Amino acid sequence: MPVTANPILSLPCPDGFSPEETLFCGQCFRFERQGDTISGAAGARFLSLRHQGERLLLTHCREEDLPFWETYFDFPTDYTSLKSLFSQDETMARACAFAPGIRILRQEPWEALCSFILSQNNNIRRISGIIARLCQAFGEPIPGAPEGVCSFPSPQRLAPLSPEELAPLRAGFRAKYVLDAARKVASGQVRFDFLAAAPLPQAREDLMQIYGVGPKVADCALLYGLHRLDAFPVDTWIRKALSRYYPQGFPPEFLPSRGAAQQFLFHYIRHLEKERQ
Repeated sequence: MPVTANPILSLPCPDGFSPEETLFCGQCFRFERQGDTISGAAGARFLSLRHQGERLLLTHCREEDLPFWETYFDFPTDYTSLKSLFSQDETMARACAFAPGIRILRQEPWEALCSFILSQNNNIRRISGIIARLCQAFGEPIPGAPEGVCSFPSPQRLAPLSPEELAPLRAGFRAKYVLDAARKVASGQVRFDFLAAAPLPQAREDLMQIYGVGPKVADCALLYGLHRLDAFPVDTWIRKALSRYYPQGFPPEFLPSRGAAQQFLFHYIRHLEKERQ
């Protein structure tokens, strides 16, 4: 996605925050690197950013959208305290040291749910491609963004569609899951305000009424879309880490924020295993 010259805005960068570690640790799929610049979209907003000293330099971004991006990158949360807590455990200390700049993005709930439905049995390159085609086919052009960059389509936009209309996305079996999710969210059968406040088992169960959504995708939607830090997605990498380092169970003292701990651990164990191959 080529970018052109734009006015430069800036934000103070919280201590230790790394856009690269945060945006490329498996939480989201609409950003890409271009040299020292990262560009991408969230919902109906787009930006390009560079990390320079203690500030983030932003282009393709309206000044009135700065509060949105501060929230999206979870600037208000004290990650220094979280990492201090996690680092009382030897394995988590290594995970936090490996990528200390990670933050849990505050994504729009529908976009997070739909994205992680599409992520099932898939790799990041293919997920990103499917989501880009979904946005181009059914979203709207984002003002000020490069040509072809479109907003994430709403559940109301997708709900009336047929699997045949989603065929060009090349999403495979996941297309019918996306449509069922869109219909249940658009009809109010699945309500994000309920999911944000419900006890975790109940919220997970509510999401799992969607065809094709199991515990892992449900927890991803809760963690990344509703900032439920008590959610703990377990995929192949986390299952391997739990078996190797935590056969007696993940430390209970991490429970209120274990979703954030999971992200540090996921990113660390995935790279550790790749180095061993």
